[in-house]
Amino acid sequence: MKADSEKRIIGICGSLRKGSFNRILLKAAQENAPIGMKIELYEEMASIPLFNEDLELETGGAPEVVRRLRDQVKQSHGILIVTPEYNQSIPGVLKNTIDWLSRFAPDDILDGKPVAIMGATPGRWGTRLSQAATRQTLFSTGTLLLPTPMMFVGEVAKLIDKDDRLIDERTLASLKKVLIAFSSWIELLENRASQSR
Repeated sequence: MKADSEKRIIGICGSLRKGSFNRILLKAAQENAPIGMKIELYEEMASIPLFNEDLELETGGAPEVVRRLRDQVKQSHGILIVTPEYNQSIPGVLKNTIDWLSRFAPDDILDGKPVAIMGATPGRWGTRLSQAATRQTLFSTGTLLLPTPMMFVGEVAKLIDKDDRLIDERTLASLKKVLIAFSSWIELLENRASQSR
């Protein structure tokens, strides 16, 4: 991905539920993205089949829905993952999506790709275990994870209004801080890459 005046970010929600708290957080990120960053929400995760090497062979690499996602990721400057926590770990649909993206054919699109992770939960702990599992999974793919700041939104139901919009000022300030840090992280990695050429 070449340097660009606008950073195009693909936003992936680890929940399929339309009213998901994490989708609300992802939409808030989209609305509060810093100048020069555009977050595009990925909406086809429910259509991605379970990873199967037989299906990979039958389709010549990947089903069409996966090809579209791979192309979006390839054309993006980074990925923002917003995930819930299921049974103290990563949701199956998110792990499945990462498994498809991690395949090398026709090219390795995750290697060197900047990624930021955050999450929201009705409970107190803000998806800490899910984010840790997601980071572990992504570490093996060669993605370049934003080290800090990290964002764990607990008791999120208290932070949104009746229209399912995140309204808590403190949480919004933390969200903006993470997004600014992610933008700077992408710039740092791009500068390092250009200097090493």
